[in-house]
Amino acid sequence: MTAELKTATFAGGCFWCMVQPFNTYPGIKRVVSGYTGGHVANPTYEQVCAGGTGHTEAVQITYDPSKVSYADLVEIYWQQTDPTDAFGQFQDRGDNYRPVIYYQTEEEKGIAEASKQKLQDSGRFDQPIVTTIEPAQPFYPAEEYHQDFYKKDPFRMMIEEAGGRQKFIDQHWKGVSGK
Repeated sequence: MTAELKTATFAGGCFWCMVQPFNTYPGIKRVVSGYTGGHVANPTYEQVCAGGTGHTEAVQITYDPSKVSYADLVEIYWQQTDPTDAFGQFQDRGDNYRPVIYYQTEEEKGIAEASKQKLQDSGRFDQPIVTTIEPAQPFYPAEEYHQDFYKKDPFRMMIEEAGGRQKFIDQHWKGVSGK
């Protein structure tokens, strides 16, 4: 008997940088870069980057809940973002890069809210956790050249990561296993 796969959607800045951490985790079947949370159907990368669509760059994760839980995915998510920065992530600034956990069910909402509160209470960050938790909206896959970008253009990914994401992760999460 095959387990029914589920999806989860997270926005954490540049979607290129959000794919690999999830893509390499056991139980995750697929990670798609795309756009969600806005009011324009089938937006293009150029439209989202220009602003005015309301969309965030996000990843949609297809996973096997018998191998990885939604709560696990939320924990992985926290370890990829700066949850204290509502105006973008690292070198990527603007509304389209804001950190958001998109939930599909009330159970997922509760898991995300409890996890956010636990992170706030942990004292790991000296600023408030501002990542929003919002209902899932239609997800539009990004253009093909954005999919699995870390595999397609490792040099460009190295430049993206030089924007401070890895340094931040190392500073705040070193010694914590997301797996």
